[in-house]
Amino acid sequence: MGGQPFTGVKVFSTTLARDREVMGEAITRWLRENPSAEIVDKVVTQSSDKEFHCLTITLFFCSRP
Repeated sequence: MGGQPFTGVKVFSTTLARDREVMGEAITRWLRENPSAEIVDKVVTQSSDKEFHCLTITLFFCSRP
């Protein structure tokens, strides 16, 4: 991660294909609902086993005044 400090973390995660398809919409909705959140870093993680594929997007943010 970058060296910029953060005050909060928001995690979006799913193993279902239909939820992965709309994850971007969920993130956009959260950003619109939290206009004071300034994203300072992000981590995208993918993991899988024989049956499931998990996608996680972690947003690190600072609250703007």
